[in-house]
Amino acid sequence: MKEIELKLQGVIKRLTNQTFKFDERVKEGWFSAVYFLKTKEIIEKYHSDNVVTMQFFQKSTAVLCGTDEVIALVKTFATNPDELEINSLKDGDKISPFETVLTIKGPYQNFGYLEGVIDGILARRTSVATNVYNVVKAAASSGTQKPVIFMGDRDDHFITQSGDGYAAYMGGATAQATHAMNEWWGKKGMGTMPHALIQLFNGDIVEATRAYIETYPEDDLITLVDYNNDVITDSLKVAREFGDVLKGVRVDTSRTMIDQYFLRNQHLLGTFDPRGVNAELITALREALDQEGFNHVKIVVSGGFTETRIREFEEKGVPVDIYGVGSSLLKINIGFTGDNVMINGEHQAKAGRRYRHNERLERVE
Repeated sequence: MKEIELKLQGVIKRLTNQTFKFDERVKEGWFSAVYFLKTKEIIEKYHSDNVVTMQFFQKSTAVLCGTDEVIALVKTFATNPDELEINSLKDGDKISPFETVLTIKGPYQNFGYLEGVIDGILARRTSVATNVYNVVKAAASSGTQKPVIFMGDRDDHFITQSGDGYAAYMGGATAQATHAMNEWWGKKGMGTMPHALIQLFNGDIVEATRAYIETYPEDDLITLVDYNNDVITDSLKVAREFGDVLKGVRVDTSRTMIDQYFLRNQHLLGTFDPRGVNAELITALREALDQEGFNHVKIVVSGGFTETRIREFEEKGVPVDIYGVGSSLLKINIGFTGDNVMINGEHQAKAGRRYRHNERLERVE
């Protein structure tokens, strides 16, 4: 934990000093609720010698994430952090409802004003990690683990990418879309082509693909095939042209569109929703590729996938090899609470709250 803590301190300082100068503003309480700041001033005046224990928990079964970031935050921005005793679970730990995940012990005025900031870090990171974990489980529900790519770059403010990518990694995502999402453990983002690349070649998917592989010959070639809304025709075009070099095709059909395959075969319509990336389209694509001997070409799907939708695909046996998931993974659905539960070694907490000892907590030296 110490190694990650020190690295995260560096990440926080590098990102914030260069862009938003958070150092001074966090210390000044700029991001803290005003009532915490007023409490800090009152306690400094009346009870500066009191030592409190603040405990953090949430109410779901979840994958914990954000503890290393919180530790780095406290060590960097709290007053006299060496006076504080921190006990914590680890990022990636599975946690239960109401389980204590973190305690901080020390003079309230040294760290209490960071309570809301800590809650927010844990809420966001744990929500993302848990969302990804659940999606990864869904992608394995048919008995074979399908890789999940975290594609959340366009669904939130860019400043969240590093921490969200780390949380996705903790949840089990195979790869992330941007370099920023990977920076906390030193890897690079993964991706091939957007629709814009094909557009710049006047919709010619073969020429766009050729330009890509000539420019990035070391990459696994995965072509985006829904630009012309005819994924089977275009998949076969690139497969015939590039053969074994083509490793996969990605289908990202809009939920408002019906692929040309169904417009040519209208007798298939009427028993399912033909819009977007649907089971029938992916099954037909797999059959078309296999019929021409392109069994090696993997099928990647993206566009509005959620845990529920992936589970439905897996239950139906839809021949998907890789899922790309974005916005559904960024929903903040787990909230944390920080409570003062002890004062000077004695139990003291609001009604309905109490100190909950957790043997799993580890002392942060």
